[in-house]
Amino acid sequence: MLEFVAVVVLALVVIAAAAVVAPRLGVAAPLVLVLVGIAVAVAPVLEGVEVDPEWVLQGLLPPLLYSSAVSMPAMSFRREFRAISGLSVLLVVASALVLGALFAWLVPGLGFVWGVALGAIISPTDAVATSIIKGTGLPRRALVLLDGESLLNDATALVLLRTAVVATAAAFSFWDAVGTFAYAIAVAVAIGFVVGRVNLAVRRRVADATVNTILSFTVPFAAAVPAELLDSSGLVAAVVAGLVTGSRAPRVLPPRHRMSDAQNWATVELVLEGAVFLGMGLQLSAVLGEVQREHTGIGPAIGIAACALAVTLLVRAAYVAPLLWALRRRAAQWRARQPRLAAVGERIESGDLVGKRRRGIRRRELTERDLQRFATRVRRSLADIDYLLKQPLGAREGVVVVWAGMRGAVTVAAAQTLPADTPHRPLLVFVAFSVATLSLLVQGGTVGPLVQRLFPAEVDERDAREQADEREQILALVRAAAADTPRPEGLSDKEHLLAVLDAQREALLDARDDGTFDADALSSALRAVDAEQITIELRGGPTG
Repeated sequence: MLEFVAVVVLALVVIAAAAVVAPRLGVAAPLVLVLVGIAVAVAPVLEGVEVDPEWVLQGLLPPLLYSSAVSMPAMSFRREFRAISGLSVLLVVASALVLGALFAWLVPGLGFVWGVALGAIISPTDAVATSIIKGTGLPRRALVLLDGESLLNDATALVLLRTAVVATAAAFSFWDAVGTFAYAIAVAVAIGFVVGRVNLAVRRRVADATVNTILSFTVPFAAAVPAELLDSSGLVAAVVAGLVTGSRAPRVLPPRHRMSDAQNWATVELVLEGAVFLGMGLQLSAVLGEVQREHTGIGPAIGIAACALAVTLLVRAAYVAPLLWALRRRAAQWRARQPRLAAVGERIESGDLVGKRRRGIRRRELTERDLQRFATRVRRSLADIDYLLKQPLGAREGVVVVWAGMRGAVTVAAAQTLPADTPHRPLLVFVAFSVATLSLLVQGGTVGPLVQRLFPAEVDERDAREQADEREQILALVRAAAADTPRPEGLSDKEHLLAVLDAQREALLDARDDGTFDADALSSALRAVDAEQITIELRGGPTG
């Protein structure tokens, strides 16, 4: 027992040291942890370390994906959902099929179906690995694509893996596979949505911020476990619960609860990410032992892994290129609609549509509620157009989207769930491990310099002016909310200040939901409002 405790304490120290030292060395902390794990695995210190894959897939990934989903702007996710869903489903399926043919050709006696199973394991990008690119200066829109893809594509890969394994023992049916996937996603989305809403309904009634944070730690598992029991995707359920929580929490939970959540979840995320990468490196000795017992050459296996990684990147590039073309075409179509939508918005504001009749079968007069809903739709559509035009995705962003799609611990864990009777199982597990390791070291080690080369840190005058204008608009919005907040007679200064802050928060959240401003700028303004409210609340009673 003491040895286990010592190993855990040492692992925490290594994770903390990597987080401090890695930035000074100019590399990402996950890469340092993988290398440390490999070095320890190769040295005769901890031999034969094996990590149960279920601990990774059901114990570590749900909270990590949940945490990432909470911090993702819901508006950005909605705007890019079509592209994200394509990357998460179509690209994974295409990669698995191409890799299946490659493995069937390179590994004698494996067969196409088992090749597809290994292809499904290698195809998804890793949400934890994708965290390497955060803070590199990558444009926000490209980062949203990568984040959203890595949150959802694990479900596609695991369902495809399960389908391929079943197909080895029974006849394969395309429509059965489609039905299984649709069921898994639909049930996961429903469970995640319900858990997200119930989570907020319960936690808003808990006054203690510490207890509230403890409850938040249960949310990803409360979503994932029922989904898994219903043969659905626990990872998608955790992601949906996180998206619902992140979107609704600023309107439901008080600032102190959300600040406590943010601080404690940041610690949990750091520890879990570090454990994932450190554990991945430590498993090398066990994986190598299995390969050597099967008398399979390590050199040829690494060669197969290198070919697989190259093919994966080629398939990804072949998919991303037309995707960017489609996104540019969509932006051009929206640009053409912009003048007409702006004109409709002006008519609504001027009251020109009051008393007009709706088109369609039920031609009744437009009510005030109809006009408000219509105005919201027009306002959001215009904000979407501005977003698409201000943040176009070109060749530079496409290069980074292709290169930053890294494999990681999910690939290693999923490979270890292959049945014991899988042909050449030790070789397949080692290939998956090698692909993930090569991806992290080669892509992860070069993506930072690549982003810096493609997107220089210097901001030109036009971009600086646009950012300054947006900050001024947000400041004007906050000032207007404060000016419009009434002060009833007998209200203390403290109570009035809290009412003003509530009004400012509501105005910022309405602007967030409309997509009027950049998500990062609004998040900064919301944090400032929250900090001011916490400061005022700490002064004492209602009149303190």
